[in-house]
Amino acid sequence: MTLRQNDKKKYQNNAMPEIDEGWWASVLAEENQYAAARGLVVMAKAKPAPHEKAEKSELISSAPSEIHINWDAARKLYADDSILELHVTGHNHGGLLVEADQLVGFVPFSHLVELAGREIESDRDDCLAAYMGKKIKVKMIECVPEDGRVVFSERAALTPPGKRIELFHSLQIGDHVIGRVTNITDFGVFVDLGGVEGLIHLSELSWGRVLHPKQLVQVGSEIKVHVLDISVERSRVALSLKRLIPNPWERAAAEFPTGQILPATITSVLSYGAFARLDAGVEGLIHASEIPMQDNQSPRNLLTEGQQVQVRVLHVDPTHQRLGLSMKTNPE
Repeated sequence: MTLRQNDKKKYQNNAMPEIDEGWWASVLAEENQYAAARGLVVMAKAKPAPHEKAEKSELISSAPSEIHINWDAARKLYADDSILELHVTGHNHGGLLVEADQLVGFVPFSHLVELAGREIESDRDDCLAAYMGKKIKVKMIECVPEDGRVVFSERAALTPPGKRIELFHSLQIGDHVIGRVTNITDFGVFVDLGGVEGLIHLSELSWGRVLHPKQLVQVGSEIKVHVLDISVERSRVALSLKRLIPNPWERAAAEFPTGQILPATITSVLSYGAFARLDAGVEGLIHASEIPMQDNQSPRNLLTEGQQVQVRVLHVDPTHQRLGLSMKTNPE
């Protein structure tokens, strides 16, 4: 199920992005890049031929598995949204390897009930090692035979079997729903909607600039989100925070006429200037030449993040969401 034409028209006035195959592909690429960098991906590879050299693995395992996945059975387990009890046979810094008869897959660290959201890295390996040899209840949340990828979630198993199917039947594009933040990455925020995990991409967190999602949300917090798109085939839900409120750039030209003096909050300080957010939610650049400084000073000498300042509007470009500001309240 992809974004329907009438849904697109419904949200065009709110600058709805084109959520299409290209958008999903780019988001999935970011997910995979993030996962690979943190050892979160375990592929079910065929046993190498005698003349081939086995690939080196960072996986710590009590007995390296030679399991050949029964993909027909795996697809059915995924489609049924079943709760499974699997043995933990290995771990790396990213999570756990779990196995059963003709089934092997990975449980990412963020999907373990007791460990999700932990910021302490020093004892992570010890925490994961404590699972070795145990059985845990999980649900399959990804089944991609062409990539040899099977991913499980202990957290998803807290919901009854079939809950994911039920949620996909009830969830509609444009809905406002409550979810719990389960993971924060460089490219966005994952939110549990009660059996399905949705993603707020970095670009959908705020109408202003966001350097990192941790600026706006915390793991474990409940937030209201706007449903942008639903992809049943990928078990993906695209979410937005910023679309809960009107786009402030649509009225920026009228609300911020050139020369108006307004209060603002410094959001970041750079060598060439500083960014400041107005109360309406839009953010603009104060170039270094528009900051009253001595010759031997830089913006970092005068400004800090969170500082309250008075700024003068120099120009507004709503189309490209750009706003020029000055701390020289009296034009020269």
